[in-house]
Amino acid sequence: MTDSPKHILIIDDEENLRHMLSVMLTRQGYLADTAANGVEGLERLESAMYDFVLCDIRMPEMDGKALLTRALEVRIASPFIMMSAYGTVDTAVECMKMGAYDFISKPFKKDEIVMVLRKAEERERLKSENRRLRELVAGKDDFCGIISRNPAMQEIFSQIRRIADLKTTALILGESGTGKELVACAIHTCGIRAKKPFVAVNCGAIPENLLESELFGHVRGAFTDASGDKTGLFDQADTGTLFLDEIGEMPPALQVKLLRVLQEEEIRPVGAAASRKVNVRVVSATSRDLEADVRSGRFREDLYFRLNVFSIILPPLRERIEDIPLLAEHFTAKYKAFDNAAPARITPDAMRRLMAYDWPGNIRELENVIERATILCLDAVTAECLPSRVGGATGTGAHPEDENLSIKKAEGALERDLIRKALAKTGGNRTRAAKILEISLRSLLYKLKDYGIE
Repeated sequence: MTDSPKHILIIDDEENLRHMLSVMLTRQGYLADTAANGVEGLERLESAMYDFVLCDIRMPEMDGKALLTRALEVRIASPFIMMSAYGTVDTAVECMKMGAYDFISKPFKKDEIVMVLRKAEERERLKSENRRLRELVAGKDDFCGIISRNPAMQEIFSQIRRIADLKTTALILGESGTGKELVACAIHTCGIRAKKPFVAVNCGAIPENLLESELFGHVRGAFTDASGDKTGLFDQADTGTLFLDEIGEMPPALQVKLLRVLQEEEIRPVGAAASRKVNVRVVSATSRDLEADVRSGRFREDLYFRLNVFSIILPPLRERIEDIPLLAEHFTAKYKAFDNAAPARITPDAMRRLMAYDWPGNIRELENVIERATILCLDAVTAECLPSRVGGATGTGAHPEDENLSIKKAEGALERDLIRKALAKTGGNRTRAAKILEISLRSLLYKLKDYGIE
């Protein structure tokens, strides 16, 4: 078993068997829910996430095979273990061909059920590990579209993997332009909701009087301009993920309604007489200091705690210096591809200036700078192609006449600059600096001597 208990749904029309399995699995450390038939089981599967499903084949209303068929149609990812009585083994085999993980014949012993579940857990663990290894092989610096080799970002990637399959609300914090929506999208695409809708909305970009209707929808006649029913973003994101960007800009009156939706998992469109259930994973983000907003009364404390079950804090680009070359090269390739041209190279002097700049607008600002530079420069991004605020950044005492240095000398200057930054970042720890620079300690010691760096 892992540290986090597995959640299992038991679907069987025999009440005694449901009770026995629920008690037994709870004693084994699992979390167990039950359903009396396929219809009830499907409702539970559409409203909650389960690690495994124990499902009887012969049931009234909707049997196990029909339930499995429906679950596959709506892309429910929970592995099914079918329970077959005498005479239904052939059907159980059919279910496995359709996609069920395994089946177990009734009557069964306690140890048999536990053994099948343990095997299923191990298979899911291996699948997860294989997925992670494929990501590394595909590109060790690229995680679900996020490019980084920064240690803090690598830890964030690990956090995303841990929560991706859960329904836990997540709050992404960071300065403007640090890539909060990319992280939200990674949480969605790395998990079992990947093939379901991902819907994003900027809470600060929609007028306050329209935001409630935008989120929850409205019925015809709810207000003057409501000439027809409107589907809200929660409905659009049903079974998937809703990303609420700039959640700190949400007006207080709507904060109350959002809290109720998160607590009850149901919405009521504007003007509607009744509420209805939704199955939505909510991820929010803000560049504001929400704790300060809570203290000042601008943001509800109970909503803050409901949103902040799991927080991810993105570092600014100035703390990810080693990522600037990766991102800059990625953006040059991206914008040259629009013109069907070969990627423009970035000269060492231009790269040194990019790395010396503080990037108050973070990755968004870097992307804009590179897009502009690829328009201005045909074959190479030089220092002259950069905006004055960036091109004029010297960082280590560079002067305009340095632009006439040879490529070899410019590359040496860039290398010295990187080494100094790595040592400053690690407080002079040469072993850690070598790791950041992705060179051996021996190579770093030689370079320190060659460049006369103390």
